[in-house]
Amino acid sequence: MHGMQVSALHDDFGVAVSGVDLNDVTADRLYPEIRALFETHSLLLFRNQSLSDAAHLALGELFGPLEDRLDRPKPEIAPVANVGEDGSIIATERDMRLLNLKANFLWHTDSTFLPVPALANILRARSLPDRDGNTEFASSRAGFARLPKSVQGRLRRTVFKHRYSHSRRKIDPELAQGAQFHKWPDQVWRAVWRNPVTGAESLYVASHVCAVDGVEDAAAQAFVDDLVTGMTGPDHVYSHQWKLGDVLIWDERAILHRGTPWPYEQKRDLASICVSLRNVDGLAEMRA
Repeated sequence: MHGMQVSALHDDFGVAVSGVDLNDVTADRLYPEIRALFETHSLLLFRNQSLSDAAHLALGELFGPLEDRLDRPKPEIAPVANVGEDGSIIATERDMRLLNLKANFLWHTDSTFLPVPALANILRARSLPDRDGNTEFASSRAGFARLPKSVQGRLRRTVFKHRYSHSRRKIDPELAQGAQFHKWPDQVWRAVWRNPVTGAESLYVASHVCAVDGVEDAAAQAFVDDLVTGMTGPDHVYSHQWKLGDVLIWDERAILHRGTPWPYEQKRDLASICVSLRNVDGLAEMRA
């Protein structure tokens, strides 16, 4: 494996990968091994990397088409940062940009509200506060496997409806009114994702789930909340303490994640790329 070594991040999921410079990864060199680890372990950590924006984009394209939300001339790196366009730090509690970042503190899966959701997120640290601001992860594959067989069977017959503004309304009703959160109609996805490579099943859920087919609204939200709570207990979570040079890659089909607070007067800038799903990744089977 070209000198690649792996070590576990958590008993349920995730590996740290060493002996790899992500700048050297091509379709034929290293990527096949990385993709195999991705399919099996769901979360990959690479330390001491020095990816440029161009190299970051090129790495994402190996996994599939880069996500296009139709609001930019072409797909590009998305900053996850408390920094305005002028470089100033956003620390005002009522600033909508900061409130939107706080919506990421909810357990979620990226882009389930899009007509084509995300296969993977590739996230790297560009600037960090002196403390806090971890990103936390839990396996919805391991969580699904822990559920009683009767609940698994019910979920295989269940359909979730996803809405972008729904997760933002949990943070602030005014935030949820933003036009960017109403650009797409509700998306409907099956609740259980079967990995076409490994055959493993995972719960496909997010903070964006606004309804469960055939279930009254209040009961539906309680059902979803109970599922997420069960999958994200302290023993089931890997909390990543960022260091400059870290790159995380995770499988959106099998991982829940969330951000955590930090001192907002300090800059925190992570660079994110989402890669869109294709039918080869199991997308067609998820359409209800």
